[in-house]
Amino acid sequence: MKIGHFDLLNDGVFIIAELSANHGGDLEIAKETIRAAKRAGANAIKLQTYTPDTITIDCQKPDFQIKGTIWDGKTLYELYQNAYLPWEWHQPLFETAREESLICFSSPFDKTAVDFLESLDVPAYKIASFEITDIPLIEYVASKQKPVIISTGIATEADIALAVETCRLQGNNQIVLLKTSSQYPADISDANLLMIPDLARRFDVLSGLSDHTGGELAPVVATALGAKVIEKHLILNKNIDSPDAGFSLDEREFKKMVDAVRQTEKALGKVDYDLSEKAQQSRRFARSLYVVKDIPEGTTITEELVRSIRPGFGLHPKYLNEVIGKKVNRDLEKGTRFSLEYIK
Repeated sequence: MKIGHFDLLNDGVFIIAELSANHGGDLEIAKETIRAAKRAGANAIKLQTYTPDTITIDCQKPDFQIKGTIWDGKTLYELYQNAYLPWEWHQPLFETAREESLICFSSPFDKTAVDFLESLDVPAYKIASFEITDIPLIEYVASKQKPVIISTGIATEADIALAVETCRLQGNNQIVLLKTSSQYPADISDANLLMIPDLARRFDVLSGLSDHTGGELAPVVATALGAKVIEKHLILNKNIDSPDAGFSLDEREFKKMVDAVRQTEKALGKVDYDLSEKAQQSRRFARSLYVVKDIPEGTTITEELVRSIRPGFGLHPKYLNEVIGKKVNRDLEKGTRFSLEYIK
């Protein structure tokens, strides 16, 4: 599966910098955040495409009041009015991403957003965690036959199965499921990263992590568990007026995370029982059979005369029991690599 020029199966972990509301209402901040994402080593920048009116309604009733989050005291409409990315900014932000050779795509929150993003030729779509139950939206997104990345933070197994089935009924099997903790910020104890390989196995898809914890620990563990995608919020400056600032990484922190993920990839390597050149060189320090005392011709070999010692240039130690009790057919000097040729 490819997103733009990036092959999710062969090019390593696909690292997404999430802009979200971290533009602070300033187009130039948004552009510079994209440049920071490139400097920090991200593969992609992701936007969110909605308006307050496409995601909710302006209503003061209790159902629309936010409770139990860092945004308490606001209505949903007020939150999204503060956070949304103006649609007229998308084109210049996509251009900035192209200039930086960054893949740029977005999370749509209704069909009009999908149509708008299609006009920008997005290479993929992201379904946000709280939209996983919006089956008509997922159906419409999947019909565009582009990769669909779906966060699963609030989803039951049945919700996930229905979302995946909806994509497949559209003939779209380009699906990535992201383990997500839909708390902002999220506690590391709620990460449940063992879900990452289970999502891949259970639903026969690629899987990864959308992370709202602090630091790089969760992304590193996710990489070790086989994550193909990691998404993390990036903010240019934590003093920016953004509802997402509290769970976003700045450029330095984001780069530290990227570096840790790439080091983890190197450490994981591949399954390969053939010895590398370095391992072959080190093998000379392995054990092998050596003559450890001068042995006159005709002498019976004992464990005091031939032993398994370092280095590894002599006969394999597995032959020790076979040569003990045999006689040598020549004089052998201490330090000689033992060989089966020396047995009568």
